[in-house]
Amino acid sequence: MKIYPYIVSLLIAAGVALPTYSQVDRNETLIRSALHGLEYEIKAGFSIGGTAPLPLPAEIRSIDSYKPTLAISIGGEVTKWFALQNKFGIIAGLRLENKSMITQATVKNYSMEILGQGGERISGAWTGGVKTKVNTSGLTIPLMATYKINNRWNIKGGTYFSYLLSREFSGHVYEGYLREGNPTGDKVEFNNGKIATYDFSNDLRHFQWGLQFGAGWRAFKHLNIYADLTWGLNNIFKSDFHTITFAMYPIYLNIGFGYAF
Repeated sequence: MKIYPYIVSLLIAAGVALPTYSQVDRNETLIRSALHGLEYEIKAGFSIGGTAPLPLPAEIRSIDSYKPTLAISIGGEVTKWFALQNKFGIIAGLRLENKSMITQATVKNYSMEILGQGGERISGAWTGGVKTKVNTSGLTIPLMATYKINNRWNIKGGTYFSYLLSREFSGHVYEGYLREGNPTGDKVEFNNGKIATYDFSNDLRHFQWGLQFGAGWRAFKHLNIYADLTWGLNNIFKSDFHTITFAMYPIYLNIGFGYAF
């Protein structure tokens, strides 16, 4: 399941709804909202980052390559501004987003479960190359406090909660060997172009949460440019998953623009 069909559906729904909403009704609604300190914003952007263990465990000897893949987001936010010249506010929103990356690493005694040539599962300690693809998409609710530095700049920080609609954590191992069961078990080699695949997608949690911090710049009357850093605080894997022995967290920077009403 990919994020793109959801985005297309949202855009179609918006296109159908907009003509039925007159300019007069829109202006009256916005005026009433402004009087109550409410501001609405539609946002779109892209994310770059990765899913990684912190700190880097001893099993990972080197990161050989990192490739960010297309990761886009679309959503909306509502800001409630309070007194004191509307400098302080609370932000709540909803966004549809995906987060993805591809990495290659050299590891030693890396806990692994691979698929054999006959479809059998072989577990043990892998030494050699590992290529991993992570791709998730889901709905995220940010809840943040914001402070308006001046008429153009604001900063914000708080938490977010995500529910994943699709999950992928897969890849293959290459140029190395697997010790079955433990680091002293029987040796199974994969060299000269031979690979073995693995797939832990079903072992990813549906629910994730973490911290979000960012800043926004009002470029024009209605156009905002923003950057938000999201830092996951719970392990991406389920609690009963023990093949990978260390926790991994999604850390991504989202950059984009918003239209404020």
